Amino acid sequence: MPEPLPPRLIVGLGNPGRQYVGTPHNVGFEVLNRLVEKRGLRWQVNRPFQGEFASVGGLFFLKPLTYMNLSGQSVGAVARFYKVPVSEILVVVDDVALALGRLRLRTSGSAGGHNGLKSLIQHLQTSEFARLRIGVGEAGGHESLADHVLAPFSKVEREKIEPVLDRAAEAVEYACSTGLESAMNLFNQTS
Repeated sequence: MPEPLPPRLIVGLGNPGRQYVGTPHNVGFEVLNRLVEKRGLRWQVNRPFQGEFASVGGLFFLKPLTYMNLSGQSVGAVARFYKVPVSEILVVVDDVALALGRLRLRTSGSAGGHNGLKSLIQHLQTSEFARLRIGVGEAGGHESLADHVLAPFSKVEREKIEPVLDRAAEAVEYACSTGLESAMNLFNQTS
């Protein structure tokens, strides 16, 4: 079976608003910012897409501004408008089930309790889209899951996550140029 076409719609999940900048839940936004900046593009707020959007040569970048729980509305709107099949969507998302700094690229999977992924699955009517999961670690001690993912990284965590976000951006670039299988082979071994 031939490898699927490389991703054309790259989605970073997160929450809009200054209070969420630098939080584990927004690592998807941070990776997308790196990708867009590297290409010299600028984000434009697109109301019909309910998100910040940028594109170049048939490659689309999206940060839904719907808040995490409704991300699927935004992703579905872009996919329908540009006729991007689900197999050509790659979602960058935080994952509390992975240790801080781990990367895991998959061609499909469950929501794993992540409300953003649940929304995408609901609106795309399938879980057969690729995702790059970035480990943000589990909540510790008496901290709730919400407090963990919505509070800014500590200084130590920030120092650890910065190079991981750069590596995640490299993984997306590689997937877009070489394909998901090749990117999985390279980026799932390390990190």
